[in-house]
Amino acid sequence: MTADIDILGADATGPAALPRRNGELVFDAPWESRAFGAAVAMAQAGVYRFDEMRDLLIEEIAQWERTHRSADDGWNYYARWLAALERLLAQHNLLDATEIDERMRTIAQHQDHEHDHD
Repeated sequence: MTADIDILGADATGPAALPRRNGELVFDAPWESRAFGAAVAMAQAGVYRFDEMRDLLIEEIAQWERTHRSADDGWNYYARWLAALERLLAQHNLLDATEIDERMRTIAQHQDHEHDHD
């Protein structure tokens, strides 16, 4: 791991600190770990600096907090993570907003189909 991925440290604190339980990362759904892994892999590959992702994540969390009264209003850390990643990909012209929306619809349809077979 490169030095600019300090957010992944077990001692990371603040709004962008990753959810952990007993020192281990916590994911409630498969898409969360995929979004996390994609962001880290792209940072490690040099697509962007991880501090760019961290800064956008902090902005996304702050925006959510300004518009919601409590965590009961649908808080999901990785939803904010994904929103930050989408913004970052658009800022780096890796995906435009239309492509992101199309891909998200495809993923949602695939996940709905998977749940139909459970």
